[in-house]
Amino acid sequence: MFMDYEFEGYALKDGDKNYVKIPFNVWEICNDNVGDVPVKVCIEDICFQCKLEPIKNGYYNIPLTDEQAALFPEGKGKPMLFSVIGKEKEEPEKGPYSKENPIRKIDSMEILIQPWDGLCGQTVFAMLAGVSIDEASNIMHCREWQASMLKIINTLDYVGIRHADRIIYTGGKEVELPECCIIMENLGRFSHYLIGYKGSYYDPNKGIMKEFDKSNIKGYLEILTD
Repeated sequence: MFMDYEFEGYALKDGDKNYVKIPFNVWEICNDNVGDVPVKVCIEDICFQCKLEPIKNGYYNIPLTDEQAALFPEGKGKPMLFSVIGKEKEEPEKGPYSKENPIRKIDSMEILIQPWDGLCGQTVFAMLAGVSIDEASNIMHCREWQASMLKIINTLDYVGIRHADRIIYTGGKEVELPECCIIMENLGRFSHYLIGYKGSYYDPNKGIMKEFDKSNIKGYLEILTD
């Protein structure tokens, strides 16, 4: 599945160059070298194609023409979307599951605690899929510190767990979360993953929490439970 990435963007200028800084690490949700392929960008209902400009370590800018930059009121942001369109879609690995026959119906959640740092992505997937952390690591084909959001999404597809086709980046703003979602908590260069489910927060480090500081949320992906 090709994903959309939604965030609030601001037009910036450096000399004669206009650009929008993408406020998250692109490597976390796309393959490396995304700057070598085109992306589709939408500023509200105005869409165009371009190539991202790399900054360093997975951070990128979206280049703008003068006309595109003029769409932004001075000092104010606008809702934006981008999606990678220049690479072939990765089909999920064939398995015994499908959207019609998922690994489980998500109508409850049990907490799992990662045994050591670097396994929050595997632990979040394990809670959603109803498997152990070891089983999750085997299904995902990754070890500690390797479970990016892209890897989690591909593995959700493999086991038939349905999700939205858009990751929403909130930038720390107050937001009403869906009934079930993977939360990306701002934690340095990359994210810490936890689950929001029916008003509680299932954290692979801290256990079940009734309260969570939403200003620490980088973004979230809705998990569909209907």
